[in-house]
Amino acid sequence: MMMNEITKSLMAARNLLITVLAVSVLVLGGESTLARGQQGRLNTKPEQQTVQSVVAKQAALVSEFEVNGLKVLLKRREGSLTVAAGLFLRGGAANTSAQNAGIEQLMLNASTEASTGFPREKMRSELSRMGTTIGTGSNYDYSVLALASTRFHFDRSWQIFADVIMRPSFTNEDVTLDRDRMVVSLSDDVDSPDVYLQRLQDNVAYAGHPYLNSNGTPEVIAKLTPDDLRRYHDKMMETSRLLLVLVGDLNVAEVRDLVSNTLGKLPRGTYKPDPIPSLTFDRSSVSVTPRDLPTNYIQGLFTAPALTSPDIYPMRVASSLLRDRVFEEVRVKRNLSYAPDAFLRTQAANVGGLYVTAVDANQSIRLMLNEIARLQHEPVSTDDIQSVVAQYLTTYYLGQETNAAQAAELAQYELIGGGWRNSVDFLEKLTAVMPADVQRVSQKYMKNIRFVVLGNPRSVNSEIFTGQAAAAGVGR
Repeated sequence: MMMNEITKSLMAARNLLITVLAVSVLVLGGESTLARGQQGRLNTKPEQQTVQSVVAKQAALVSEFEVNGLKVLLKRREGSLTVAAGLFLRGGAANTSAQNAGIEQLMLNASTEASTGFPREKMRSELSRMGTTIGTGSNYDYSVLALASTRFHFDRSWQIFADVIMRPSFTNEDVTLDRDRMVVSLSDDVDSPDVYLQRLQDNVAYAGHPYLNSNGTPEVIAKLTPDDLRRYHDKMMETSRLLLVLVGDLNVAEVRDLVSNTLGKLPRGTYKPDPIPSLTFDRSSVSVTPRDLPTNYIQGLFTAPALTSPDIYPMRVASSLLRDRVFEEVRVKRNLSYAPDAFLRTQAANVGGLYVTAVDANQSIRLMLNEIARLQHEPVSTDDIQSVVAQYLTTYYLGQETNAAQAAELAQYELIGGGWRNSVDFLEKLTAVMPADVQRVSQKYMKNIRFVVLGNPRSVNSEIFTGQAAAAGVGR
């Protein structure tokens, strides 16, 4: 289960949407934000001041403090009827090895089944009565135990949440149930072409990297016992390994008291995260896994800047432009694929890439690589950047309508993005992107693509995928 799934449990936040619409009008609407002046800048001084005021206002809503080494971020949304909280475990895949990969997700899943103070039936009855949900999620870089409740029931919901964190039962019945679910899920991966494609991509892109241990295998998961989970839980539940994020109509004093009386009593520990190794792709490659399918499933990854890099802002623009262009060329003009895509992820060791399902794999990939070449060699217009930034910001803020989504965003930047403040000032940096920036990052990152193909090997010309076809004079 990926991190953004915790954002589905709360209702839309009207106040944020109103703010977004106002920002869109002031910052991104009409002729006033088109390029003017020297070097084609996107914003005039009054609009830049507006952006800065929005950034300052959002930052002022967030408080940070520590309780016995546990860092807490609280974003107050006055009048909100719901509360979202997440306890984030630092490290992600780097916490495990090939011998116990997947144990963190299993430990989190099993901990939500029952705790010492709230056995299975009592917990389910209480959570159902209050409409409260407790869930889990994980990605390559961190994991989370997440809480969503109404403000009215938050205090009681917190008691259950804290007991789940501190005193999970890990009964044989619960562990067996969750372990079997994970084994079945992992075993079924090969049956879904898209899921299997991601597993194949991981094996190619993350060979020798900690990310390869993110999911685990059915064989490894099947051997894990309740005692294994207890030992892992004791190791991970140290305040130096944890980050707590809350969003709702709460104040610092009451949150500090709640944390001090519960999670603040966990041992502090001495955890210091090791830097995640960067990814290096020194050449293009294509790996084909035969499968009798009506179409070929194709994905290619290239390295991308981390959230902490200044290059991430022009790269967001470049990736959005590439997405729109490959959709136009591959689907709209030639109808070669239903959903061709270009994407940019948000990982500590980051990647971007291309995705397509197509019978004519060679023509589809040739067109997509041609669009990368256009970005690398043909300057984009400031109008194109203006449009992309407006579209990106609209999509981004619509995705931030819930308290849970905002908690996840704060956590992501605090854990792998150089600090939570970068989650609010990206607006100013994104609107400062210029055409030369887009061309530069396209040249720097969109190369040495590692392709994986699930489908018909005879439909793949490796020279087209690796960019050698033009030099070799190879046709379709």
